[in-house]
Parts: sequence; structure tokens; C-alpha cells
Amino acid sequence: MSSSESKIMIQQVVAGGAQESSLPVKEIPGSWGIPFVSPIRDRLDFYYFQGQDNFFKTRIEQYGSTVFRVNMPPGPFMARNSGVIAVLDAKSFDVLFDVSRVEKRDVFTGTYMPSTSLTGGYRVCSYLDPSEPNHAKIKQLLFTLLASRKSNVIPSFRSFYSSLFQTMESQLTASPGAKSDFNKLNDVTAFDFLGDAFFGVSPSNTNLGTNGPSKATKWLFFQLCPLMTLGLPKILEELFLHTFPLPPFLAKSNYKALYDYFSSAAAPVLDTAEKLGLSREEACHNLLFTTVFNSYGGFKVLFPGILKWLALADPKLHSQLAKEIRSVVEAEGGKVTLAAINKMELTKSVVYEALRMDPPVKFQYGKAKNDMVIESHDAAYKVSKGEMIFGYQPLATRDTRVFENGDEFVGDRFVGEQGQKLLKHVLWSNGHETESPTVEDKQCAGKDFVVLAGRLLVVEFFLRYDTFTAEVGTQLLGAQVTVTSFDQGCLALCNGQTCCMERAPLDIIVPTSLNYVVFTVCG
Repeated sequence: MSSSESKIMIQQVVAGGAQESSLPVKEIPGSWGIPFVSPIRDRLDFYYFQGQDNFFKTRIEQYGSTVFRVNMPPGPFMARNSGVIAVLDAKSFDVLFDVSRVEKRDVFTGTYMPSTSLTGGYRVCSYLDPSEPNHAKIKQLLFTLLASRKSNVIPSFRSFYSSLFQTMESQLTASPGAKSDFNKLNDVTAFDFLGDAFFGVSPSNTNLGTNGPSKATKWLFFQLCPLMTLGLPKILEELFLHTFPLPPFLAKSNYKALYDYFSSAAAPVLDTAEKLGLSREEACHNLLFTTVFNSYGGFKVLFPGILKWLALADPKLHSQLAKEIRSVVEAEGGKVTLAAINKMELTKSVVYEALRMDPPVKFQYGKAKNDMVIESHDAAYKVSKGEMIFGYQPLATRDTRVFENGDEFVGDRFVGEQGQKLLKHVLWSNGHETESPTVEDKQCAGKDFVVLAGRLLVVEFFLRYDTFTAEVGTQLLGAQVTVTSFDQGCLALCNGQTCCMERAPLDIIVPTSLNYVVFTVCG
């Protein structure tokens, strides 16, 4: 056995303290190849010839390792350096959460960073490393925001999404064979819900009118287009999306309209920001980014993703969810409360499983702060200071060494004592589901908020419907769900009394001790 493969004892610092492990130390396989040429070749494989999952799976098979060197898009000329060390199993992926070992400065979108002209000239919180002074101030502002709005989240969600489902029903019953595009309805509803829940001002009731979602989507596109394919001829996408950044001035008017809304609607929050030592302007740009990019962008992916997996699941799961949700709501006197939702074990499991299968943010990055050793299940690898480490989360969270049948959606996976033990391997929040975010890390500030929103979607859905069918496809960064039918009947639990379908925001009880915080994908 060569010296590079000999087993040695490695003293390693991890989140829980010092830990000794004995693994063979190996050279990291793979190569970044020929400058300019290899990054473009890898980019073409990633987008067109192999696709995201197969891009990584074929290399895992080729190298016999879940840790290897590879180029990540977008590459030339968008990124100065495309070379990364990919960590694609549940164990090696952990290094990306340890901010004592990896730097998170300007790596939110990976090997490239969109122009700060798209964010008012500021590097917003998602691009800050926790060591930077304003990171703690901004993240504390986000914690404070939802703490002050804690009693509004559930009633606001139920009000807006009840209207969404009423519209969906109208579309489906308009004519034989009619369909309803959930994504389109969700795009409009999620935007209004977030504005109302966070600031008490529905964007559609302001100068933004009904144009808010389209303006937000256009602004998001300018930042995320290097990571997209639109189905256009490859030569056009390569030239206009993946090689040169789109001019930021083309998004200026959309951003200005969004900024004007936030500067007015979030005025009380901006007062708080000044007390924390932030300027109103910087705080406003951060609130806009957090709400539109992180929260709205996240819900555009998460909610269709949840319905996707439900649509593909056995109808027995629908029956089990409806029974659980309705029985708990009945026990609460027909009211949806936080305590009631916490009793819905299967509902909670379904949301966790959807987040495991399709995390809203698939890519995580970090630069090694020092020379270090990272471990997969089978080996240890030396990483040099300054090297970029990259994780593709769907492979880490489907790791079959951790999850039995990891590539399959199992609705009750997290039910019971054994299921609860697996929650630490649910990583969508840029951290472990069993941990809570702080101002000193990059875990999503609103981890609990987004999980609650996902549960509310399932609760609201199965309070109304016994089952449904849908066509499932893909679009840009997530799933496309088109509902084709639903089975809705007056719930048996109503027994001729006021149906729990006839609910009003006043029926909602939220404990005053509840402390939700705003969802940031990489806070």
C-alpha cells in the first residue's frame, strides 16, 4: 500500500468538537483539465449532454469516489476560476456548514457573483462571511422582523392560499378537461403572502399592483440565468446566458419599483435597522433581497416541489394525510393552530421528505480557510487553503449509506423514533435540521418559518381535497405542476355542523411565545 493510501490517525475539528478517525488518505481524483477548454466542456456536459444528476453520478462511478475535482458552470468568461472540489456524500458535505473551516464570502451563487448593481451597490447578507461585521447586524434584523410578525404568519398564509385554491377550483371546473397551472397561481400568491406576512402590506395593494411578481422574476433572472437553460438553441444560451453577464441596467426599473415598495412597507423595520447600526438604505436592499430572492425565490421552487411529490405518490398517502389533518383540526375545535400542526407527524414527515428529495437550493460553496482534511464514508482527502469546495445537495441528502432507498420519496420516512434520528441528515437550510441558526453561521435564519409554510400548504390542501391528480414536469430551477383533477367533499368530521372549510383568520391561534424568523436561503 502506498504512503498516500496508508491508514493514519487524523485529528479533525468538527462541529461537535475534536474527533479521531482512521481512514486511508487518498489524492483527490479528477482534474480541472485544460484552462478555458475543460471548463467549457464540463459546462456543456452539465447543461446539455448529461444533465445535473448524471453529470455528478457518472464522475462518481468513473473515479470510484464521492470527492473529486471538477469544473462547475458557468465557467469562462463569467467566472475567473471554475475549478472546485466536489463533496457529494452526506459525510463530506458537512464541511460546508463549518464556518471555522470554510469561508463564505461572495460564494452564494458559486464560482461567479452577480453585479452588486443588481442590489443597490451593496454586498447583501447572503454574500457576507459571518466574520464580517454587518453579517451579524443584518441577520439579527431578520430574526427581529419575524419575531415582531409572529402572529401574522398562519392567518396570512391561510387567507392567501385559500384564495389560490378557490381560483384553482374555478379553473378546473370551467370546462371538461380543464387544467390549472399551480406554478402561475403560486407565483402571484406567494409574493402577496410574503409582503403581508412580513410587513403587513400586500404588494398588490400598492403602486406595484399586480406587476410585483413579474418584476421580481425578471430581477431574479438577471442573477440566476448563468445557472439556467431555457430550451433555446445551445449557441444562443451559451453566448447570452453562460458566457457574458446580462447588463444590469436592463433590470434597473424593475428593481427600483421593488425598492420603492420595501422602503415604504418596511419603514418600521428600517427604524429597527438604524438602532442595530445599519443604514436605512443598506437595510432596505437586504430586506428586498431576503424577501424576493431568498423567500419568494425559495417558495417558487418549494411549493411546486411539495405538490410534485404528492402527485407522484400513492393515493393512500393522500388518504392518510387527509385523515390525520382533519382529525387533529377537529380535536382543536376546527381551528388550525401551531400546536395542532406539531401533532401532525405524517404531515411533518412529508414536508421534510420533499425538502430532502428536492432542496430549494441545490448548490453550496465554501473556500478552505486553511489546509485541511475532509472525510467521505470511505477515505480522507487533503484540501489546500483557498481551494473552492462545492456540494450538490440532492446527492448528499439521497445518500444510500444514510437513507434506505434514498432515491425514493417515502412519505412517512421521518415518522417515529427512528425517523426522528434521520432528521440531522436533512440539510436544505444550509445546516442540519436538528440545529438552530445563529448570527454566527450561514444556516437559514428562517428555517422554522419555511418548514411551517410547507406544512401549512399540505394542511390547507388536504382540508379541502381528498385526493388530486397532476401533470408533473420541469421548468428552469424546479418542478412544474399542472393540476388536472381533485376530489373535494364536505369533510366527514363536520357532522352537519359548520364545516372546517368555512374558516376565517380570526379562528387562528398562535402562541405569543412563538418566535419565527424570516427565511433566508443562505443567511
